[in-house]
Amino acid sequence: MNLHQFFSIMRARSGLAGLILLATLALALAWVVLRPPTYVARAPVLVDVRTDPVGATPLQGMVSPGYISTQIDIVKSDRVAARVVEMLPADQEPMLRLREDAGKKPSPQQWLVHAIQRQLEVKPARESNIINIAWSGRSPAEAARVANAFAQAYLDTNLNLKTAPARRYAEWFDQQVGAARERLEQAQTKLSAFQEKAGIISSSEQGDYETARLSELSAQLMTAQSRRRSGGGETSSEVLQSPLVNNMRADVAKLEAKVQEASATMGPNHPKMQQMEAELRSMRGRLAGESSRLGSAAAVSSQASANRVRELQDAITAQKARVLATNKQRGELNVLQREVDSAQKAFETVSASAAQSRLQSLSTQSNVLFLGSAVEPIEPSGPTPLQAMLVALGGGLLLGMAGALLAELANRRVRSVEDLEMVTHLPILGIVPAPKARIAPMRLANSQRRLALTPQRSLA
Repeated sequence: MNLHQFFSIMRARSGLAGLILLATLALALAWVVLRPPTYVARAPVLVDVRTDPVGATPLQGMVSPGYISTQIDIVKSDRVAARVVEMLPADQEPMLRLREDAGKKPSPQQWLVHAIQRQLEVKPARESNIINIAWSGRSPAEAARVANAFAQAYLDTNLNLKTAPARRYAEWFDQQVGAARERLEQAQTKLSAFQEKAGIISSSEQGDYETARLSELSAQLMTAQSRRRSGGGETSSEVLQSPLVNNMRADVAKLEAKVQEASATMGPNHPKMQQMEAELRSMRGRLAGESSRLGSAAAVSSQASANRVRELQDAITAQKARVLATNKQRGELNVLQREVDSAQKAFETVSASAAQSRLQSLSTQSNVLFLGSAVEPIEPSGPTPLQAMLVALGGGLLLGMAGALLAELANRRVRSVEDLEMVTHLPILGIVPAPKARIAPMRLANSQRRLALTPQRSLA
């Protein structure tokens, strides 16, 4: 179809196209006149990203789109809508009108919830954490009232979603605190009873004392054994280590050397020789007496050392048994002490969690903030009457042309030379213009030119 054919069809079907256009304009005019005005009020709320001091998980920067989508679904939920139905006054619009309609329904409360949700629109602001809660009403006051009710119901629901689980956790933790306290008391009772029975206050102090006592006895035993090995008589260590005996031995050795030196020049009957020998015998007698005295004392000491060794060995044996018993008691005491420490740690952990949950359950703030109340809109929403009529005019023109084309396709007519050629598939030999013809032959020259170049065919 070329442009000439299109205009031919429009000219022939102008009546139908005009009727469709007028019908569209009439419907648009009726819609403008009869449509009740709709006012949209918006209440913005902010999803805060700061750390909750009560203990909620902190959010950093922009919250995730999934979190914002979750909050939008909460606003649109039946729980929030039911809360709005409870908050709105029953003697004011829209509840006054909706309750009258709800009385005819099988489930009035559920119908009210769905009815008030139909005019709700929740959208997030672009690249921010703000959610706009909008509601469409028949009057500015009604729209603002319901939008504010939705925002407040959303804040209450969000806070309840935060505190309700915390209250349940607090109750559960309180039960666990009681059980942990009972376990701690039982462990402490067992520890105290064992300490009283064993007579141990501290495992480390008792064990260190017994071990130190064993080391001390071992050291004493070694000393006593060394004294015992020294023996008695003149060969005892006391005699050999005595300064007096050692000095006397040195004097005897010196005098013996003098006597031996003097014997080379003097005979045994020489007075001086006899004097020196008498002095030597005297010194040897004193040395023997002192050595005998010290040897007797060493023998007595050696006997005492032997007795002391036996006593110390018995004491060490008893002390070893005491250390082993103490170590066993220390092990049992350490086990009981670890049970007490574990019960104490569990009690402190559960108590801290219970305190945290209890604090969260008493919270009156959430991470959603009310930025401001919805104000009554000044102008109704939607297109103005002029905009509606212009849209209807454009739509009517399109519908009129579409209707004319559909009517032409349903009842095809020959309206031009091109239509006749297309129908007969034959060349046009000539055109006889009708009197007062409305459509002039427009492409006769081209048709004659094609006739001259095309072989003639019979029209029979």
